[in-house]
Amino acid sequence: MMRIIVAPDSFKESLSASEAAQRITEGIINIFPAAQVIQVPLSDGGEGLTESLIDAAGGRFIECPVSDPLGDKIQARYGILNDQRTAVIEMAAASGLPLVPRSNRNPLVTTTRGTGELILAALNAGCERLIIGIGGSATNDGGAGMAQALGVKLLDQKGSDIGPGAQGLLNLSQIDISDLDPRLAQTEVMVACDVENPLYGLNGAAYVYGPQKGASLEMLPLLDQALINLAEIIARDLGMQVHDIPGAGAAGGLGAGLMAFAGGKLLSGIQLVFEILGFEAILAAGADLVITGEGSINSQSLYGKVPVGVARLAKKHDLPVLAIAGQIGSGTEEVYEAGIDAIMAMAPGPISLEESISRAGELLTDATTRALRIMEAGGRSFCFRL
Repeated sequence: MMRIIVAPDSFKESLSASEAAQRITEGIINIFPAAQVIQVPLSDGGEGLTESLIDAAGGRFIECPVSDPLGDKIQARYGILNDQRTAVIEMAAASGLPLVPRSNRNPLVTTTRGTGELILAALNAGCERLIIGIGGSATNDGGAGMAQALGVKLLDQKGSDIGPGAQGLLNLSQIDISDLDPRLAQTEVMVACDVENPLYGLNGAAYVYGPQKGASLEMLPLLDQALINLAEIIARDLGMQVHDIPGAGAAGGLGAGLMAFAGGKLLSGIQLVFEILGFEAILAAGADLVITGEGSINSQSLYGKVPVGVARLAKKHDLPVLAIAGQIGSGTEEVYEAGIDAIMAMAPGPISLEESISRAGELLTDATTRALRIMEAGGRSFCFRL
C-alpha cells in the first residue's frame, strides 16, 4: 500500500495546518484512493502551534478574554497538555496580524498586551511550563504590552505609564519590575521562534517585518528607534543585553521582551515541534512521498520554515518531498538544494490575492491532484517508489 506523509504548515490568513493537511489529503485520494495518508500538521511557532501539539500530545483548549492588537476585547484560546502543567500559547491568537483589518494595520500603535494576558491565564491555571509560539504578529512593541499585562511598569519621564505600541516605546524612560508576576521566576518559558533577526537595525524587526504589518517607509525609522530605546533601557535597568541575540527581533521584538521580562529561552520553533511530535520517527517508518507546504516558498524558507525543515529531515531517510505553495518567490534553487524535490503553485493561473485566499482550500486540493498526476505519469523516473 502506498504511504504518503502530509506535513504542511498553515497557509496564512486562509487555512490552518490541520485544514491544509485535510485538503492535501483530498487531492491525494483523487488520484490514489487506496493510499495510506498520515497527516502531521506542523508549525514553526506561528499559527497552528497549539493545535499541532494538542493533537499530538493530547490536552484541551481554553478560551479567555484578552486584548487584541488594537486594545479591543476578543476571545482567544490557548492549550494545556495532558500533563496539566504545560501550556501552549500562540501570540498570534491574541496579537496576530489577521486580527487587524488591513486598513487599520499600524505597528506604531498595535500591542502585545493580549499575549501577556494569555500568559497570565496559563499561570492562573497552574501551569509551570510555557511553550510560546511567536510567529505572525501584528506588533512592533518589543513585548512591552505583554510585560505590562504581567505587572511590569514602563514609565515615561514624568513617571506615567507609556502608551501602547512602538509609539509608547519612544517615550520609555524607566522600567520597574517590582510588581512583575513572581510565578514567572518558577516557570520554564520556551519560546518557539522561526527567525534569527536581531532586535533592531537594517536586519531587525522594524525594517524587515514592519512593512508587512502596515508600516510606511517613513514609519520604519521610528519603529527601529523605539526598539533601540527599549534595548538601551533594558540594559540599564535590568542589566541584560538582548538586542543582538538571534531571534530577539522575532514578532516585532517580542523575542527580546520574553527574554527580558519572562526569562524566556529562544528555540527553533520547527525543531521544538519536531521533537514534541516525534516527527523523525514517523519519517523513519518510511513513505513513498512526503508532501509539505505553506503560503509562500522563497529564499526565506531556508531559515526555520516548515517546508525546508521537513525536507531536510526527510532527506536523512531518503524520502522524496513535494511542496505546495500559494506563492513561489525568488531563491527556489536554494530551496531545492535543501531537499525539496518539486514545488507546485496552488493557483492554476493568474488570480488576485483576495481570490487566492478565499479559494485556498479548493486550490490546494486541486494543486495536489495536478502534482500527483504529473508524478504518476513520471512513475519511477520522477520520484515515486511504485
